[in-house]
Amino acid sequence: MPRVLVQQDQAHTNLLNKMVEQKKIKIEDKKEHFASLDVKNLTMSTKQTIEIANFIRNKNLKKVRTLLDQVLKKKIAVPFKRFNRDMGHKPGKICSGRYPLKVTEQILKLLNSVEANAEDKGLNVENLKIEEIIVNKAANQWHAGRLRRRRMKRTNIKLKVVEIEK
Repeated sequence: MPRVLVQQDQAHTNLLNKMVEQKKIKIEDKKEHFASLDVKNLTMSTKQTIEIANFIRNKNLKKVRTLLDQVLKKKIAVPFKRFNRDMGHKPGKICSGRYPLKVTEQILKLLNSVEANAEDKGLNVENLKIEEIIVNKAANQWHAGRLRRRRMKRTNIKLKVVEIEK
């Protein structure tokens, strides 16, 4: 049985080598320069998470941390561009905004986790950039009890950081 598996692996590598020689497949570095995180069913507001995701997308991880720390201290407001109905303006260069504290704390925990993933892969933590952050609404669960009037907020988040060269 093991001999058959070895022969199949060798046949597979030979086929890949032939395809590379024929330039049908382009194989780049085997070292991955990214770290990712996929979290399901977080108990946080999807709308506020989408606004924070738009606020931190394509920024350096260190800069994002300082920005979110300032949001927690209520020095900088997160600009709400999409979900801003009946929302007041905040001081500064933004129109409408808020200070979503609970969501900000949870996003900071996720950033710590993805940074640990990157460090475990051997990436340079100083040069990480948030390339992709996708927020989706998860399945809503009913509250327990006899009178089920409300559903709990649930959110799925996919986060990908990339090591950039300086």
